[in-house]
Amino acid sequence: MKNSSMDDMLEAGIDEAGRGCLVGRVYSAAVILPHTYTDDIYLGIKDSKKLSAKKRQELRLYIENIAVDYSVQYADIEEIEEKNILHATIASMHRCVGALRVEPENILVDGNYFKQYKDPHGIIIPHQTVEKGDNIYRNIAAASILAKVYHDEHVADLLKRHPEYERYGWQTNMCYATKVHLDAIKTYGITEYHRKSFGICKDYPIKKI
Repeated sequence: MKNSSMDDMLEAGIDEAGRGCLVGRVYSAAVILPHTYTDDIYLGIKDSKKLSAKKRQELRLYIENIAVDYSVQYADIEEIEEKNILHATIASMHRCVGALRVEPENILVDGNYFKQYKDPHGIIIPHQTVEKGDNIYRNIAAASILAKVYHDEHVADLLKRHPEYERYGWQTNMCYATKVHLDAIKTYGITEYHRKSFGICKDYPIKKI
């Protein structure tokens, strides 16, 4: 795995978590990694989907400690419904870049779509999109880890406030459209946290438990 696409530049890797969920926020993270770290923990940074929850949490703390800079932002349900999930995700990614204290010279985004970003002075920061970039570039992988951990903490917070919603299986499916989740929607309807314009959610009413 490459540390970044340009070793002589400050480059932010960007990824998201929760875009395909039926419930709640979508999270985005931007991470600028140093080029000089080569210890075993650093080399263990990889796509969050290939890591256990415990390992992601360990790497989250490590990344936040050694990163040149990082930012995590989200789009809530209202923004997702207003803009659609793609544009809400891009908006949260732009907020990530805007919240960085260190302005990157280049942006590397996981996926195949990103809107041009201009800094507060109107200067365009170049960007490239990379499909499956979290398997290729360590800065994108680091962003995938932060986005995933923050997203899963959001789901845990929902369940802490509403333990009755575990009937949807959120503790294990993290709000994705598993069979348990879909069957529960058919039985109980949707919650106030479901994205009402998403797939099956459009066909079922909100039922307060």
